[in-house]
Amino acid sequence: MFQVDIIEQCKQNNRKAQLQLYNQYCDGMYIVAKRFLRDANDAEDVVQESFIKAFSKLHQYKAEVTFGAWLKRIVVNKSIDFLKSKKQQLVELDEVHLKVVDTPKDDKWLVDDAITLNDVKIAIEKLPDKYQYVVMLYLIEGYDHQEISEILNISEVASRTQLSRGKVKLQELLTLKSHGTRY
Repeated sequence: MFQVDIIEQCKQNNRKAQLQLYNQYCDGMYIVAKRFLRDANDAEDVVQESFIKAFSKLHQYKAEVTFGAWLKRIVVNKSIDFLKSKKQQLVELDEVHLKVVDTPKDDKWLVDDAITLNDVKIAIEKLPDKYQYVVMLYLIEGYDHQEISEILNISEVASRTQLSRGKVKLQELLTLKSHGTRY
């Protein structure tokens, strides 16, 4: 009930309630933005912009999901928008040549036991953007293909295919690492 009260107060531009909500979520949202942006200053800027947008659009929040999930989506979208603006334009994948590659064996994210979490993060950073975003949203942020397709403005087929190809590339990078020929 406390959460609902605070959100209602925020909708009425209560600055104290807004600060309380900000303090409750800023650290978690910063971590989400930092996963995408890697630069602390850029992540802070995106979090600030996300809160500004969230407070200005709070009347659209209908509590169908938790406030944190709603805010996280804004942060993810703002992070991706920031990356897109920085890189001018993401290379678009020609969806005509895509095929769905979803088999049970593709659902396994198995890597050698010697591979550390840090190795995986470094390998994800080396993926091409079109794969990196889908892999991060699916593997790290926990979004499904429908949500990823909405966030990235691509089809669900493209999301599945980019995830599959990203997974192959990621396993390739990690296999090379474990055999000592890549890093």
